[in-house]
Amino acid sequence: MSLPDSTDVFVIGGGPAGLAAAIAARQHGFRVVVADGAKPPIDKACGEGFLPDGLAAMEQIGIHVPLAEGHPFHGIRFVSGANAADAIFPGGSCGLAVRRTSLHRIMIERATLLGTDLLWRTAVTWISNDGVRVGNRAIRARWIVGADGSSSRVRRWVGLDAGSRFRYRYAFRRHYRVAPWTDRMEVYWGERCQGYATAVSREQVCVALASRDPHLRVEEGLDSLSELSARLRGAETISAERGALTGNRTLGRVFRGNVALIGDASGGVDAITGEGIGLAFRQAVVLAECFQSGDLARYQAEHRRMMRLPLFMARLMLTLDGRPRLQGRTLQVFRKRPEIFQRLLALHVGSLSPIHAALDGLALGWGLLTA
Repeated sequence: MSLPDSTDVFVIGGGPAGLAAAIAARQHGFRVVVADGAKPPIDKACGEGFLPDGLAAMEQIGIHVPLAEGHPFHGIRFVSGANAADAIFPGGSCGLAVRRTSLHRIMIERATLLGTDLLWRTAVTWISNDGVRVGNRAIRARWIVGADGSSSRVRRWVGLDAGSRFRYRYAFRRHYRVAPWTDRMEVYWGERCQGYATAVSREQVCVALASRDPHLRVEEGLDSLSELSARLRGAETISAERGALTGNRTLGRVFRGNVALIGDASGGVDAITGEGIGLAFRQAVVLAECFQSGDLARYQAEHRRMMRLPLFMARLMLTLDGRPRLQGRTLQVFRKRPEIFQRLLALHVGSLSPIHAALDGLALGWGLLTA
């Protein structure tokens, strides 16, 4: 399509975060252009699961995944050696897993239906207060959204890298053709890595591994997670291994002037939380409201609030990383006191106040001392 001369909102980056921002803005009546240097569908290493709060935000902007292209899950299971504990989502809610490429196609269809201008294989080379530059063309824009990932050029262009703190790990993902063996999203704890297993259909399971070892790949990692490896024995590998950095990243600010960051460009939480894409959808809903009111300072405040709990949960769960004895003792407590795990999960998805969770934290600490 031809390049427009101007728009209300220009989104740089056409992945799920950028498309979510575009769709939410279109719902408020803004003219929106999305540009990305890649050609869809855009794939990326991720766990491909939405927790209930992220799923609610996805549905809020009108993204509905057909049953044939997604798979529900009803809780979380932790596995460490012979120990296992699980908890269900509160109130009968569920999460949803969907292949990244399928989600991207569904989002493109939704954005197109709403009248979003999508510019693929189109790189943005610079931005200014007035708009963006695409090749030799300038496009005026009232608002600019940086949705170009963890290595965001937009973030550098507007000087928002200052104060950035990033503690990262290495994550890799593959898909296997195997029937799901549980209705939970599973986290396997090992001495060298964590493994994550989530069914994305009735015959496919997404497996991701995360560790601090840049050389550890899925095959070797599975060798150290015997329970997960046994589940996959004989299963056909049906996707290429993809890798990415994951970790907790916080920024001092997520907007400057008329430029706002969203998704991984605005910071992120470790994949262990399962919150990545879902958090971006929640940010998109708020960002569109702030465009409507003209108040990006409110987006800054809401963004910080939304990040607080996932960052806390990531740090809490990562205290188990590389500590087999602590992993085993924690799961023993969860098995003896399942209500603690249940309420921690409720906190994680926003259904429980931090005050109640603090009491559970004390109970968990006592349980670890007496297990």
